[in-house]
Amino acid sequence: MPGLQRTDLADLNTFLTIVRRGSFTAAAIELGLTASAVSHAMRRLESRLGAKVLNRTSRAVSPTDLGQKLARRLEDGFDLIGAAIEDLEAPGSGRFGELKLNVFRDAAHLLITPSLPEFAKQCPDVRLTIVVDDRPIDIVAEGYDAGMRYGDHVPEDMIAVPLTGPQRWVVAGSPAYLAEHGVPATPSDLQRHKCVQLQLGDNTAFRWELGTGAEEQRLRVPGLITINDTATTISAARDGLGLAYLLRARIESELEDGSLQQVLEDFAAEGAPFYMYYSSRRHNHPALRTLINIIRARSGLARLSERP
Repeated sequence: MPGLQRTDLADLNTFLTIVRRGSFTAAAIELGLTASAVSHAMRRLESRLGAKVLNRTSRAVSPTDLGQKLARRLEDGFDLIGAAIEDLEAPGSGRFGELKLNVFRDAAHLLITPSLPEFAKQCPDVRLTIVVDDRPIDIVAEGYDAGMRYGDHVPEDMIAVPLTGPQRWVVAGSPAYLAEHGVPATPSDLQRHKCVQLQLGDNTAFRWELGTGAEEQRLRVPGLITINDTATTISAARDGLGLAYLLRARIESELEDGSLQQVLEDFAAEGAPFYMYYSSRRHNHPALRTLINIIRARSGLARLSERP
């Protein structure tokens, strides 16, 4: 493409976004453009190249052979451009500005809150917005730079970076409840207990997962109280309203002070790690990488020396 013009980079970026998202509409949302602007950019790019780079049907968009080759080369090129901007470490380089995250409650409590002081120290000029929300959302459509979820809840088309190792899920109850109702010895014993039901962000009831590997069981447990918030669930269990299924990391202090007691220890389950995820390497805000490294260091994981 001789004589590169100002619009060419924007059109190439639009093309690469369409290829990655597989949709003109999704690309338009991510780029903050109208669908007609995206279509016009692709007509302009193909006219400039003198070749077709996208196959379009009423149901799907896919790159041509030439488009696939171009997309691979562009991915490397835009990564280099993004890395060069990050390395400037100067006002306007991208480390400054605004970073907006969508985070679910347990991650906010365990990972975000303890990391904020160090983040504020390393990125004093960044306007950080954290929205705590357990709903499954489209972070691109709703204007977030990144989201934080368990690894098995991250959309497949996102780039995901692990923040922790696997998480341990346990059953716990108050000493008073256990003294009155007995200590369950096997998962089947739960059918004779009151259990605080867990409601997920999509409003579905969660089946308790006990054991690992071939021994894993997914159980519907009895109970008249349903809660979708961990802090409230912990309070209910501590007050003797029933057994609760919880992240062990969320009840370390309660286990230590004796207000909760873990049961069925041999059947504790290993769950997915926490992940940070975002839509594209090119949109990886430098301050996001800083936050990721702070969290990973606290979790005992290696920092990211390259773009995630």
